[in-house]
Amino acid sequence: MSKSDHPQSSSRRAALKTLGAAGAAATLPLWARYTHAQTAAPIRIGFQKHATGIGAAYGRWYDRTSQAAVAKINGEGGINGRMIELVTEDDGTDPKRGAEVIEKFANQSKCDIAFGTLFSHVVIGSAPRAGELKLPYFVVSEGHHVASGMLNRWTLQPGITDVKSQVQAMAPFITDTLGKKVTMIYPDYGFGYDHRDNLVPAVQAAGGEIVAQIAIPPTETSFTKYFPQIPRETEVIYHVMVGPAVLTFVKEMGEFFGPSRPEIFGFIDSLEAVDLASPGLDFLEGTYFWEGMPRYLQADAPAYVTAYRDAVGIDANGASTSDPKDVSTAAHMFGCWETLHIIKAGMEAAGYSSTADRQALVEAVEAMTEMPAGAAHPQGDKLFNGRTHQVFGPQYISKVESGKLNVTHVAPIEDTLYPDEVDYTTQSF
Repeated sequence: MSKSDHPQSSSRRAALKTLGAAGAAATLPLWARYTHAQTAAPIRIGFQKHATGIGAAYGRWYDRTSQAAVAKINGEGGINGRMIELVTEDDGTDPKRGAEVIEKFANQSKCDIAFGTLFSHVVIGSAPRAGELKLPYFVVSEGHHVASGMLNRWTLQPGITDVKSQVQAMAPFITDTLGKKVTMIYPDYGFGYDHRDNLVPAVQAAGGEIVAQIAIPPTETSFTKYFPQIPRETEVIYHVMVGPAVLTFVKEMGEFFGPSRPEIFGFIDSLEAVDLASPGLDFLEGTYFWEGMPRYLQADAPAYVTAYRDAVGIDANGASTSDPKDVSTAAHMFGCWETLHIIKAGMEAAGYSSTADRQALVEAVEAMTEMPAGAAHPQGDKLFNGRTHQVFGPQYISKVESGKLNVTHVAPIEDTLYPDEVDYTTQSF
């Protein structure tokens, strides 16, 4: 049976039409808007938030983006006539605590699903418990652990692309534009290993080579001791760091190299939630970054992008409209917005009415394929692979120019695709 013949496809198309008509529905009186709902009880979505720990900056903005998406969806009539209620728990950016939070969502808070996790080690620590509890677990993580087959049928990543696809799309730009001999610096845990394991073959396939790999603990606070490990033959430094000391990392790299630096290509993770105007970042001028979604409002941004940014509350520089010093995690947090809209479409396609319909929800999302750019998908067009539970989408390469990030290249979806490594649809629930 092809995806287009899947019995869920027609109901999903109907659900997407419903999404398009949601603005009109929102103008109806409340009694008319919800007469078709089987219950007035809210749909409870357990939001696994990195409120503390090394993921706290992301957690704050994931929360803000999720709250904005919920307000939009509820304002348009909710899901099947029911409002969404976010049930938030701090997982401390800790795998053990993450599993405990999943159990609390299922057994105490009576959540319909779980959602929102970013850091890969927390996903890996939490997903097995979600599978045991048969709790749909929608992660916004980027890790390759979902598409690799490491997890289970209850865990999906439909709103944000994974590291393997990102790296595969970036490698040709690096070797064609910046240099062939690459030293990579990455965090010493699951997310970093995804970069390590996928950059090497991607760079080799693009005609380059990795001359050194430097792993740094994500809790490290000083980095100068690592830079002498960079071989002199290095033409490009590839960096992706996370945690509260990312600003220190970038500053110390600049102090170490001075004006004679190699070319530099970074994943914006190294500077998420960090103001590019911060003292010590001048040396980044002329360097390149991957971005999942541009931090700075681009001149050609469509109306649905500006609408998304306005709803979340970020200005043209990607900072909070209420505090210009509070810089967002723009390259990642859009995944929360998109995932919540996918959950809505999936629940409507499945006719979701209670936790008894959890399996039907997973099957409805597995049946999804094309996700057009628009109000629900402001990052761009998406292609979802229901077999691997992973979405694919465009990737942005930006250059630091006059202290801002300007998009210079957009890698299309076809550059991000790779052969399936798992088929979750063959696994039992």
